[in-house]
Amino acid sequence: MKISVVVPVRNETDNVIPLIQEIHRALNSHDAYEMLFIDDGSTDDTLLRLKEAMQQFPALRVLQHQQSCGQSRAVHSGVAAAQYDWIATLDGDGQNDPADIPNMIETLQNQHSDQLWMLAGHRHLRNDTGWRRFSSKFANAIRQAILHDQTPDSGCGLKLFRRDKFLALPYFDHIHRFLPAMIKMAGGEVISVKVNHRFRSHGQSKYGTLDRLMAGIIDLLGVLWLRKRHSLATVHEVKHG
Repeated sequence: MKISVVVPVRNETDNVIPLIQEIHRALNSHDAYEMLFIDDGSTDDTLLRLKEAMQQFPALRVLQHQQSCGQSRAVHSGVAAAQYDWIATLDGDGQNDPADIPNMIETLQNQHSDQLWMLAGHRHLRNDTGWRRFSSKFANAIRQAILHDQTPDSGCGLKLFRRDKFLALPYFDHIHRFLPAMIKMAGGEVISVKVNHRFRSHGQSKYGTLDRLMAGIIDLLGVLWLRKRHSLATVHEVKHG
């Protein structure tokens, strides 16, 4: 199975090289793969580290946003530039484990449904502070109660999904937090897969709890608006005779 791994990064100088090495180890035995790292307007040496890594890893491609456009736009840029039909996404901070990607691929291949468009990672053992674990659990509970997307951890950066179905979704900022609900709205199936979650070794989170909560409330209202105005139509061509 050919796969494109999309990783948005911003000011992750110390994390990008170890992450590239881990992705290479996890997928080097597969038929074909590529890594797309999207530098989202970094102000440190992240882009320099990525350029250096390109000399060692032929599967690595690097895209650059001249200024920070946010995680969702970085993911969208990477998916649009990808060459393979299936996309795996990872957060750039190293907390997602690339070793989980082959397990997700195996899970996908054991399924027999053309409507399975996404596998969403579920960080069942979070290596975060108690406050971050609480706020994430609270946000997931609110989203679940309103959207009923049957996804226990929509915010996990580790996902596997069809490129064409993702690009067909209406884009909005922070869409990456609501992808399971959006995929279901478009008629696809989503299953959750338990994945590893690690401590952040270097750097610090780009999000504060309060600003993430406020953005999440606004985005949730936007998803509800989209869902109320979305309709699915099954079209069949009428044959002669």
